[in-house]
Amino acid sequence: MAVSVFADRPAFVASDAGPAAHFGNPLGEQRALADGRAVVELGLGVVTVTGPDRLSWLNSITSQLLLGLAPGVSTETLVLDQSGRVEHAARVVDDGGTTWLLTEPGDAEPLAAWLSSMRFMLRVEVTDRSAEFVTIGAFADGLVPDAVVAWVDPWASVTLGGWSYASQEAHPGSDWTLRIAVLTTDAAAALAASDRPVAGLLAVEALRIAAWRPVLTDVDERTIPHELDWLRSAVHLSKGCYRGQETVAKVHNLGHPPRRVVMLHLDGSDAVLPAPGTPVLLDDVVVGRLAASAVHHELGPIGLAVVKRSLDPAAVLTLTADDVVVTAAQETIVPPGAGATANVPRLPRLGAVKRS
Repeated sequence: MAVSVFADRPAFVASDAGPAAHFGNPLGEQRALADGRAVVELGLGVVTVTGPDRLSWLNSITSQLLLGLAPGVSTETLVLDQSGRVEHAARVVDDGGTTWLLTEPGDAEPLAAWLSSMRFMLRVEVTDRSAEFVTIGAFADGLVPDAVVAWVDPWASVTLGGWSYASQEAHPGSDWTLRIAVLTTDAAAALAASDRPVAGLLAVEALRIAAWRPVLTDVDERTIPHELDWLRSAVHLSKGCYRGQETVAKVHNLGHPPRRVVMLHLDGSDAVLPAPGTPVLLDDVVVGRLAASAVHHELGPIGLAVVKRSLDPAAVLTLTADDVVVTAAQETIVPPGAGATANVPRLPRLGAVKRS
């Protein structure tokens, strides 16, 4: 586990991944982070791809259109299996000579290994460089100086070639302005030694849940991008073939995702918070699982859950935490009718006779 660059800050409490979970005041840290006054160490993995074929190669094996990606432009892509299930996710930015892939903690090594296995005879080099860099997040420009490269989250709007099933009227993601700076260890140490306010991972997790923003930790072995509304930022529906593309197109154009993500407003009366992975129940029948949970500084206890497509959006659900039953109200993100967007004309039967 990496040692946090902010470990010497007062009231530092480490997360399992190494960066701070909080500094003694998670709700206050949330407000400072959301207001653009604080920064947060994210502990992301860093994989680089170099070589003249890097963008065309990545374009051919992942879900996003990366051909011609201009230097400094941020995007996001997914690695899918043959059935369209999510295996890896990466935030992508190219600096003109190197493509930078920022992954969730723990996914850099598997992603780099898979990419390396797909090189064949192409002129690319894949390197896991997580140990060389520190990733710092902020919701305002200019808070993190001396970045080697910076990534700006595209989640605030539907990206070119993407699609969102969620209502775009007052979508909470429209205010999501996360910027991630990749710093050398020396630059990160200088930032830690400054008087810049800091927040922990609990703060950014609550904010991203409230923005309906999916990440790889929300994924299980069955997840397809549609279920998390991830076509919004990580999939280009008109690009060429890639592994899993047939499922992406078929579900979007002709079918429906078998599950869908909802936001849960959790009852906080007993001051317990169900953990990710907790079964979601309706009348003692399992109808889904909790993907993420946190306490938001305005909304209170909230979560993202992946539930059956057919679940009544008005149903009150229950989860169990520390032997306490917690009720939850749903807020629709992906509606039950998501998918089947193609307008397929009904063709006449062969040999049909026109009646006068």
